[in-house]
Amino acid sequence: MVGGGSGGVVSLLDPPRATLARLPRLRSAGTATAPDRPLELLGWDVGRGSYPLIKLSVLEKVRADAISALKAGERDLAGALRLVVSELQKNAKDGDGDELAVLRREHKRRLEASTQFQKANRPDLADRETAEAQMIAHYLPPDLSDERLSQIVTDAVVRTGASGPRDMGAVMKVVMEQAGGLVDGKRASDAVKAALSA
Repeated sequence: MVGGGSGGVVSLLDPPRATLARLPRLRSAGTATAPDRPLELLGWDVGRGSYPLIKLSVLEKVRADAISALKAGERDLAGALRLVVSELQKNAKDGDGDELAVLRREHKRRLEASTQFQKANRPDLADRETAEAQMIAHYLPPDLSDERLSQIVTDAVVRTGASGPRDMGAVMKVVMEQAGGLVDGKRASDAVKAALSA
């Protein structure tokens, strides 16, 4: 997304240029992603002087950031991003195409690894895993508020006519569809269990 010549596109948002050591500050660096999916990047059409909306998938955004990090000599960051690209590509080919689910899974893996390294008295490796988790979180939209999730669960229970725990599967299906990938599966499951047990 670089400018150049008539009709070129100039990015208004630069990809994050941070080393793993600086990843915790990514969200406050003005590079936080929009809550919508696919990722939205505003661009300026130089040739026409208009402002179209250019949509990037999560895979395209992470791939672009990996290339940018490599060019900037940030090898650790580039390597971490390439691992995420690999998982997203595998899911696009063999999975269900749910990019947010992939990111949440990879985020959770790194947090769990960090906990294990802390228990093994390896703070250096724990910090690295934590930094990578924060890097992945940069690509995730904010979770739904408790109030919004509660509303979605209540509506799903009414819509499905659920009356108890045995109806959990049907309710969960509606909840996850309505949440649009903005809630973790376990959090949604806990909310549905609580609603159906009340």
